Amino acid sequence: MSALDVLAENNFGDTRSGGLAGPMGLLIIVLLGIATVFLIRNMTMRIRRLPAEFPDPDAPKDVANKDGAPPSE
Repeated sequence: MSALDVLAENNFGDTRSGGLAGPMGLLIIVLLGIATVFLIRNMTMRIRRLPAEFPDPDAPKDVANKDGAPPSE
């Protein structure tokens, strides 16, 4: 036996009987597709709920206390 024969030898048993690799792979791909659709829908709804503009973080803040008094320095 040459090295090529040893490497080409099928040590995984009979690959033709009871083959579930095709249907199982299809099931996994379909489930991943469904999960992706749900994730895209969820993120789209969350993005639509965001405000059109956010306040400028560098703008001066006029913060009042709970009783409406101006902030103490």
